[in-house]
Amino acid sequence: MTSADKPFGWLQVVRLGLVQAALGGLVVLMTSTLNRVMVVELALPALLPGVLVALHYLVQTSRPRMGWGSDVGGRRTPWIVGGMAVLASGAMLASASVAWMPVHRTGGVLLAFAAFVLIGLGVAACGTTLLVLLAKRVPAPRRAAAATTVWLMMIVGFAVTAGTAGHFLDPYSPARLLAVTAVVAVLAVLVALLATWGLEGPAPAAAAAAPGPQPHAPAGAGLRAFGSALAEVWAEPAARRFTVFIFVSMLAFSAQDLILEPFAGTVFGFTPGRSTQLSGVQHGGVLVGMLLAAAAGSRWRGRQFGSLAGWTAGGCIASGLALGGLVLAGLSARPGIHPLEANVFLLGAANGVFSIAAIGSMMRLAGEGRPGSEGVRIGLWGAAQALAFALGGLVGTGASDLAQALLASPGMAYAAVFGCEALLFLLAGWLAWRPLPAAGSARALPSPMQVST
Repeated sequence: MTSADKPFGWLQVVRLGLVQAALGGLVVLMTSTLNRVMVVELALPALLPGVLVALHYLVQTSRPRMGWGSDVGGRRTPWIVGGMAVLASGAMLASASVAWMPVHRTGGVLLAFAAFVLIGLGVAACGTTLLVLLAKRVPAPRRAAAATTVWLMMIVGFAVTAGTAGHFLDPYSPARLLAVTAVVAVLAVLVALLATWGLEGPAPAAAAAAPGPQPHAPAGAGLRAFGSALAEVWAEPAARRFTVFIFVSMLAFSAQDLILEPFAGTVFGFTPGRSTQLSGVQHGGVLVGMLLAAAAGSRWRGRQFGSLAGWTAGGCIASGLALGGLVLAGLSARPGIHPLEANVFLLGAANGVFSIAAIGSMMRLAGEGRPGSEGVRIGLWGAAQALAFALGGLVGTGASDLAQALLASPGMAYAAVFGCEALLFLLAGWLAWRPLPAAGSARALPSPMQVST
């Protein structure tokens, strides 16, 4: 067994988790801190950072192309490190654009749009190929636990960067923002370089057989080769079903995010501080759900508790039921009666369960189908998630505004939106569990979620 084929142990998983933590730290600095600076310090419309965040998600629909590029080359490390470098460059430009806006508003805004395109491209390249490397090199019994480890380290990256950067940004000045961003960007690139140094090994010989553009191919040959690879993956029933599942479940997941705190404030009278604490309660539930799914998906003394199919479908159904509780809360609008915090904690736990189980299924399903196309497959699912996140915030807030304009009370309006999100989660649960029909005499492929570690 060569070093390029050797399965990853926990040390290698943690090294990739460090890269994910660095990526998460840079992203949270761009999507949260810059958001606040634009809206509060610069008194810009909240729509501007909202559009910029949506733009960086839309750019991530390039994930299949990034994955295909790593498939053709046979190595993921250059894409991980290169993507982190592009992300760091975009972060520096974004901070520079915010510093420029008070002097030249139009030029600063245009620079911000260019910066968030780079941020989206960097996340797409780094994040996609990191997941491909995990899927290819982590043994099946460890995948759910490995996914949990990497995602928890990303959350730690969020928390550490937000807290540390917030400390050094006070009192705010454009120079401080540029300095803090530069430090975080340099550290992120260094972490990516050191964590991946010698991790992957040389490209396997099979990579040479991967379909890609030839050295002297005519212009457009690479685009046609990528299109053929993407079409081939899309033609796989399991991959196509999983893509739809990712889009539906992540649309429901992201649509709830931006309206939960306004719901608590409008209907239950929560103060800004208490509604922020409610968000912490939800994230605590997500953590518990992730750990539960990871423990259940890992073998212990030769036993495994359920399958990824069951945990994914169950997490989606439980999310739908928890949202149903919020529907009842909105209809009753009785602050002293409905246990809102407990309801939100259960929603977070259900979200955590389905998220980790879905990631474990994705890592398993990436190896199905034609060998050498794992990057395209994971890229396709990443693009579906990015598109869902780009639409989710707009759909959730837009539907809330529309419902409040049409319905008699804010509670009824929020209940209507939460009800639609619950139906999306139930649809996702059905997609996760429903088997694929047999085609002719060929053996039916398993449901994308009906796989176990």
